[in-house]
Amino acid sequence: TAVLAAGALLHGADDASKAKLLPAIASGKSIATLAFVEEHGRWDTESIAMRATRDGSKWKLSGVKDYVLDGYIADIVLVAARTDSGLGLFQVDGGASKFERAALPTLDLTRKLARLSFSGTPATLVSGNGDATSPIRHVLALASAMLAAEQVGGSQRCLELSTEYAKTRLQFGRPIGSFQAIKHKCADMLVETEFARSAAYHAAFAAAANDEAQLQSAAHIARSYCSEAFFHAAAENIQIHGGMGFTWEDSAHLYFKRARASSMMFGDPVDERQKLGALLGL
Repeated sequence: TAVLAAGALLHGADDASKAKLLPAIASGKSIATLAFVEEHGRWDTESIAMRATRDGSKWKLSGVKDYVLDGYIADIVLVAARTDSGLGLFQVDGGASKFERAALPTLDLTRKLARLSFSGTPATLVSGNGDATSPIRHVLALASAMLAAEQVGGSQRCLELSTEYAKTRLQFGRPIGSFQAIKHKCADMLVETEFARSAAYHAAFAAAANDEAQLQSAAHIARSYCSEAFFHAAAENIQIHGGMGFTWEDSAHLYFKRARASSMMFGDPVDERQKLGALLGL
């Protein structure tokens, strides 16, 4: 949430908005989030249909934003909406009039999502008069790179939990890790985790090098591969734990839920590969 909000301000907002909002977010005094996705659930700038209309010197927003991270509690909501100049970035205060929010039921209970409804909600344009499409794409790529790194960490932990359990769980008088089927599962998890780690490193390197073209392609690659690697590792972790893996007494189900929910954020693996193909002209 903080990456999305701070990134949107740093790359998409004017200097006055940065000076006003960033200190409050950085100090932890305010919770900010980016409202981007609409009811269709697509994470791309072309799909944004919400319009912002000018009312004298003010702006008003009408429409719905879905799957907003921490949207139910955020003090500052940055909203992507269309203007006559292109895509704009708007600030809406959490207590604004004609602004409603509802918590969404989620598979991963540790990551809160909300639906935000705007009905002529007063807003402040923070991106100036230009088109904010490129800055917002950059922010989404940065967030994707960071989420890919989180997914690698989750995959690595699932591998560790699986191997630890395989060493200590006895069946037929021997550790289950001595059985070939379990060995194959752990070996496959290791290979996929290491490949995912390389993809995440590539995206992080592109972000650090400030190479926009490389970042866009690397982020799509990382998110596509790391999503599938984490989900597979989380599923195999449950299989290796057997019946215990399905219970609340064990943490395996938490990793599985996080893996599934994370794979849908910013676009699922298939969507990421389609975006990469379009970027490469395929």
